[in-house]
Amino acid sequence: MDWVSVDWPLIAKWLHILSSTVLFGTGIGTAFQMVWAMRTRRVETIHSVASGVVVADWIFTTPAGLAQPASGLWLIWLNGYSLAEPWLVATYALYVVAFLAWAPVVALQIRIRNLAAAALAAGQPLPVHALRLYRIWFALGWPAFLGLVAVFWLMVAKPNFGV
Repeated sequence: MDWVSVDWPLIAKWLHILSSTVLFGTGIGTAFQMVWAMRTRRVETIHSVASGVVVADWIFTTPAGLAQPASGLWLIWLNGYSLAEPWLVATYALYVVAFLAWAPVVALQIRIRNLAAAALAAGQPLPVHALRLYRIWFALGWPAFLGLVAVFWLMVAKPNFGV
């Protein structure tokens, strides 16, 4: 293979789109599953689904979340953009907001899973504390979701913000 003739911008764009799809798709899919499971209040269901959600975050969401800024910086460099383009600065800020909301969500999912596992082993209902953690989890999911939706818009529109 002649590495010089490889269409690097196409590969960078493909990796960026693929990782954004995995990041967003896994995030919304696991969030739906967690909400659906918590609605049942069934300890077995909550434990099973929360366990899968935690694994999905490690296998899919985390690598995609790391690939996004890496492929984004590669695209910025390949396309000759300034790192200080206003739409890129807004993107960085929104991505940080989404990350700062997502990071505690992962910890909350693990705690909910562990509380469900303990309740399941003891033959007890889900503790009230798990429901409190779930409400925090749910609230934190919104800034992460909306932040990524806004990032998608910025990536497509590339607005100049009147500059």
